Amino acid sequence: MTHPAFELLRSQTIDALKIRVEEYRHKNTGAQHIHLVADNDENVFLVALRTVPHDSTGVAHILEHTALCGSKKYPVRDPFFMMVRRSLNTFMNAFTSSDWTAYPFASQNRKDFNNLLDVYLDAVFFSRLDELDFAQEGHRVEFAEPENPESDLVFKGVVFNEMKGAMSSVPSQLWHTLCKYLYPTSTYHYNSGGEPEDIPDLTYQQLKDFYRTHYHPSNAIFMTYGDIPAAVHQEKFENQALRHFEKLDEIIAVDDEKRYHAPVNVEEAYPVDENDADNLEQKNHVVISWLLGKTTNLDESLEAQLLSNILLDNSASPLQQALETTELGQAPSPLCGLDDSSREMAFVCGLEGCTLDNVNNVEALILDTLTQVAEQGVPQEQIAASLHQLELSQREVGGDGYPYGLQLILTGLTSATHRGDPIALLDVDAALDNLRRKTQDPQFIQNAVRKWLLENPHRVRLTLRPDLQMGDRIKAAEKNRLAQLKAQLSENEKQHIIAQTKALQARQLHQDDESILPKVGLEDIPANLHYTAGSHESVNNYPLRRYAAGTNGLLYQQITCKLPALNDAQLKVLPFYCICLTELGNGEKDYLATQRWQAETVGSISAFSSIRGAGDDVQNIDAYITLSAKALSRNSAALNELMQSTLLQPRFDELDRIRELIAQNRARREQSITGHGHSLAMTAACAGMSPAAKVSHQLSGLEGIAALKALDTALDNEKSLAEFAQTLASIHQLILQAPKQFLIVGEQEHLDTYRDHLQQRWSGESATESFAEFELPEISEQVREAWITNTQVNFCAKAYPTVPSEHPDAAALTVLGGFLRNGYLHRAVREQGGAYGGGASQDSNTASFRFYSYRDPRLTETLDDFDQSLVWLQETTHQWQAVEEAILGVIGSIDKPGSPAGEAKSTYQAELFGRTREKRELFRNRVLQVTADDLKRVARTYLTAEKASIAVVTHAGQKANLESLGLQLKTC
Repeated sequence: MTHPAFELLRSQTIDALKIRVEEYRHKNTGAQHIHLVADNDENVFLVALRTVPHDSTGVAHILEHTALCGSKKYPVRDPFFMMVRRSLNTFMNAFTSSDWTAYPFASQNRKDFNNLLDVYLDAVFFSRLDELDFAQEGHRVEFAEPENPESDLVFKGVVFNEMKGAMSSVPSQLWHTLCKYLYPTSTYHYNSGGEPEDIPDLTYQQLKDFYRTHYHPSNAIFMTYGDIPAAVHQEKFENQALRHFEKLDEIIAVDDEKRYHAPVNVEEAYPVDENDADNLEQKNHVVISWLLGKTTNLDESLEAQLLSNILLDNSASPLQQALETTELGQAPSPLCGLDDSSREMAFVCGLEGCTLDNVNNVEALILDTLTQVAEQGVPQEQIAASLHQLELSQREVGGDGYPYGLQLILTGLTSATHRGDPIALLDVDAALDNLRRKTQDPQFIQNAVRKWLLENPHRVRLTLRPDLQMGDRIKAAEKNRLAQLKAQLSENEKQHIIAQTKALQARQLHQDDESILPKVGLEDIPANLHYTAGSHESVNNYPLRRYAAGTNGLLYQQITCKLPALNDAQLKVLPFYCICLTELGNGEKDYLATQRWQAETVGSISAFSSIRGAGDDVQNIDAYITLSAKALSRNSAALNELMQSTLLQPRFDELDRIRELIAQNRARREQSITGHGHSLAMTAACAGMSPAAKVSHQLSGLEGIAALKALDTALDNEKSLAEFAQTLASIHQLILQAPKQFLIVGEQEHLDTYRDHLQQRWSGESATESFAEFELPEISEQVREAWITNTQVNFCAKAYPTVPSEHPDAAALTVLGGFLRNGYLHRAVREQGGAYGGGASQDSNTASFRFYSYRDPRLTETLDDFDQSLVWLQETTHQWQAVEEAILGVIGSIDKPGSPAGEAKSTYQAELFGRTREKRELFRNRVLQVTADDLKRVARTYLTAEKASIAVVTHAGQKANLESLGLQLKTC
């Protein structure tokens, strides 16, 4: 049934995804509605607007933020964040891409879904766009001393600071610099998020003009998923938004890029600070990129994906192998691969860690490798393996990061944005069959390499070189700009700045009437925890857990071993053992043959270690190592053969391969700091509170990154490399003696077959009486550290020792995190302080309570805000609604669904560590009973100043501040 304001254009069932796709058009405005009908109560909504900026002021990004700061029906200052805490949403966010802006949410609760839909529709189509919100979210100038016009001017703004943090990342700088040349005339030439140097150029009027033309139903794409009928959605779209608009004549679109007639070579610089000054001549990035066909052409899109997979999918792929094994650089570029998020696709490859002398050699290596592929082709088995990977990715039911329905929606959104066929990108089975037929031509891959790469003149070679003084020049330019601005200010203009600062502060402190917003309450929470049950059985004396789940023809399998006792040298390299286990050869196969075997057999295979404190005592730890893989159902027997060989016969004699893997891992880990600075700072701050927290900091935290850099340098010595490999092999000998158990997740009708294949592969467990389990010494100490890295912003953390999950106070501490964020920290750290984010949380796995800030222009002031939030907690009389909202947030995170396989794997891993269903239900029930008095009591009991630990991630310019705080300076 269709709402009378809409017309149904077509309907198509996609059996592989178990959905029916319906496409509608709004008769009056032309708005598009794509509805994915599914038997799933996690309903998803997204409205996207085509946003095509023509500069790097970040207008689309700042508008995304500002639009959520109050609307016609809900004239409160911050309805988006208010609804986050008044909701049981399973997802709620807003995104700015290079050519669209989207506002998605998901919920399993129908009342909650309708509440959010009401707020989102009003926010997008009837936003107030208050000038003070623009100043807060976008940019503004203030005096360093807010009421002293003689003090220096400073730039502030949430997006301004967010993009300073984002553009501290070298891969981000590399990508946006590449786009500047790869797309010389279209919107992708610009940074849609905003360049920090350009953001202050955006005016309030420009923001409003952009909103008027871009945020209109005629330019909108509505997309929904789930079991709510399309007509029900359309009635709300019509009544709450669309009936108020007429069709807009202006068509917002991205034009085709103007193509080069010859390749372009360019060189630019990126800033590094003194902490990264070692081996500066070897920190150049060299990437080559080609502009390909349109993303809206399904055949060309699949052909490009196949070509990218064949060239780069794994270490046995010809281009990936060349990039990994060459001496010309440290590791393949983080940009390697196919980008299909824009109107026209781009293929990128290259190296990082190069010298300038080798730039031409890197280009020659890439072009020679492609020429070799064009002349000799690749084995048909490799083409079949790449097609296998495409099929598997199409079949897999996701939902562990984004809701599954949102993943499907985003798959179709790129095509819809460019007025292509969104259904075609979802229903690819026929196109895949066509691609399989094409690949039967022995010349198919050779011709594709020639057409899209070797004979394609729209090619850009970018060299990005480090510049030790560039950061200082950027800071000096900003300082001079502000000084010139101040010098030109009249007295009236100075007073206007002071008045705006006061007005914004008053607005931030004003208590809006939240009752005008819809909400759910504790009465809307499901009575019981959703639980995925599995079997408890054995196979050949090994413990086995089997879970029936709707995996759409995929099998998920894990082998879990007790972690053995390790000495200090072995513990330090445990993460690299996990990496190497699935990246080396095994048995008689070298790593290249093994990589090909993996590509033919599984969608992925990886190993990881888990070290956690007990639910009643975090000083008492348990630990496991898990080998995990997924495959199509038809490959069950082959999967078992591969997993067994991987676990029993890894080749730790492949020293050159081990050396490559460590170098690549160093490159990835160094680049991860600015994107994960807040979590790294929290891990550092908690390192003295439990054995598991300390080892997490040592292995995967900032200390681990520093140790990895030292290890990578040391492995240039052949003797050190051989000793390192011997240490990995010694860990493996211990793992072989460890007790094992198995996990199988798949569809009910296949579970017996999966078990039979497992049983045939693994003979009975032989008891090893001498096996010694992994242990760690108890720890309880304070941390006061500052980690210096290459960043323009700060990441602050303060932590306190608390209690583990089974303690009665764990529930109140968990609720307290959201309560402090909602009531104090969001306003103080984000709105007033200008950080992109800030909050607090209880981590019961390490028995710690952590405050944090993310992409923060401040440091000492933020640490003070953490303390002031506790004063506010004790001195304020709090309303029950605020407590209820914090409880809703916790329950929402507990009840958030994952993918069918993900829920089974999570239950299995939780129960390995004794987190049984009964214990999880008890914790959930305790959360529902928390009161305001409980929050004050646990804060008084555990969050005391003398117990606090501090860790910050910052830049060298903060050294004086850090020393005054008594923090130990470290570098990573």
